[in-house]
Amino acid sequence: MTDMTAITNEAARDAGHLDLSRRFAGFDRLEEPRVVIDEAVLDANIAAMAKLAADAGVELRPHAKTHKSIGIATLQKLHGATGFTVARPYEAKMLLDKGLGPVTIAYPLIAPQTIATLLAATDNAADLRFIADSAETVAALAEGARIAARKANVMIKVDVGLHRCGVDPAGDLGVTLAAAIDADPQLVFAGLLSHAGHAYGAGTPEMIRAIAGTELQIMASLRTRIERHGIEVHSVSIGSTPSVICHAGFDGVTEIRPGNYAFYDLTAVRLGLVSRNHLALGIAARIVAVNDHYAVANVGSKTLTSDLGAHGTSATTSFGEAWLPQADAPLAVVKLSEEHAFLTYGENRPVVGTPVLILPNHSCPVANLSGGMLLLEKDGKGRRELAVEGFVGNFR
Repeated sequence: MTDMTAITNEAARDAGHLDLSRRFAGFDRLEEPRVVIDEAVLDANIAAMAKLAADAGVELRPHAKTHKSIGIATLQKLHGATGFTVARPYEAKMLLDKGLGPVTIAYPLIAPQTIATLLAATDNAADLRFIADSAETVAALAEGARIAARKANVMIKVDVGLHRCGVDPAGDLGVTLAAAIDADPQLVFAGLLSHAGHAYGAGTPEMIRAIAGTELQIMASLRTRIERHGIEVHSVSIGSTPSVICHAGFDGVTEIRPGNYAFYDLTAVRLGLVSRNHLALGIAARIVAVNDHYAVANVGSKTLTSDLGAHGTSATTSFGEAWLPQADAPLAVVKLSEEHAFLTYGENRPVVGTPVLILPNHSCPVANLSGGMLLLEKDGKGRRELAVEGFVGNFR
């Protein structure tokens, strides 16, 4: 299934069940806990977002922080991704080294030498874009570009409601920074960039769509104000998986940067974006103890994290869902220690050794902590390592 509308329709129809008879085939044969990826669902998720972008006439530059995997990035590229988005310099360096540019570092960098090192890592200046949301970040980028004797492409980050990073679109700073970037001989003004991450705190698809509509209005208004000063805005880039799926159209938008869509997670299910059968990432585990209070699985916070949802938002108090084979409903993960997950089981007491597939609240930190994911192949007979290759360590 590659049609996004069909996926969201199925989400509404079948949100409450995970069919392990056809999902995550072979997870129950693993002896040790692993983060596992359902290859067929991963492929379908990636293809569906690529189709949405193609139908809308916008470029797709996925955020690689979700998976931190060269293998998955390559698959996204094969499906039509025109570039990637990252948060960290070492992530950008790995993608560029593998020929997977262009890359946008959607995070304010303040160290000129780091910026210079990144610029020196590519022969094509167009392969790398930075963001700025203050005079200090513009100055750092200009100094880094001078050290490298290269030009740096800079987008202005716009705060559209998350109130994390970004210029206030109602103020004058966005126009001031655009003019400063445009006037600096070492910098190239590359456009506007936003992230409607507060959409994760919305309760319904309709509320998400309203946030997406507001984002469009904010970006269009700031673009108009900048262009009135004779500065061309070549690109308008928006992000957030929820606001891309439950979009309000793409008027004036040139690219989208969703990330979580590759895997999805229980947060996406609770928002009504997808059903559990569109979640591509899970944790294969086993019950190692059962008492009158809990069944205990052999994974904990070092794998699942204590994350209740993206950007600190959540509509749950559990740390995930544990699905047993042939079960009609999951066991709630109500408590974690470092290597143990505490599951409430009601009247259906599981036995020690029972395999469980845990769906996490937030797939991105789980992938980050995994150290390597196991891909369960489409035919249900094979599995192969899907390393978090090069996306760990320090930037040099």
